[in-house]
Amino acid sequence: MSEALTLARPYARAAFEAAQDGHALDAWSSKLLFTAQLLGDERVRSAVNDPRISASDLESLLLPDGETADSEFGRFVALLIANQRADLLVEISSLFEELKREAQRILKVTVRSASALPSGEEQSIRAALKKRFNRDIELDQQIDPSLIGGAIIDAGDVVIDGSVRGRLARLESALMH
Repeated sequence: MSEALTLARPYARAAFEAAQDGHALDAWSSKLLFTAQLLGDERVRSAVNDPRISASDLESLLLPDGETADSEFGRFVALLIANQRADLLVEISSLFEELKREAQRILKVTVRSASALPSGEEQSIRAALKKRFNRDIELDQQIDPSLIGGAIIDAGDVVIDGSVRGRLARLESALMH
């Protein structure tokens, strides 16, 4: 996986710069997401690596409806196909999204809780995180009943464990030492 990310990084950066120069970050984002979803299908993934399928057929398969081969995105996909890197589109899409969030000063945060957060609590967490990190917050909520109660907030480099399970583990560790 890390090798694929290493190979995908320069392509993601090039796609990001092209999209940013063309003031089309959202459009490129949705097109890359489309191709990444396509490659989630094993049949499409095997077609990408099948030498019997021509480059133009593969390009037609990977381009979203209405996208032409001579568009900037079409030329990007053609470049990936020519360099036998089309199978990296999932990683390219993911890295592109990271670059886009960074440029737009958006921090992706995952909140794992034992049950669904009430909307008022979600808004208060979002506001507190926005104040702490000085960025807009993209909140992804996940339900994890094993936490018993409370929540774990994962903001990339910062993880805040306010779960009951985490408190019990810290108490156990303190009692053991």
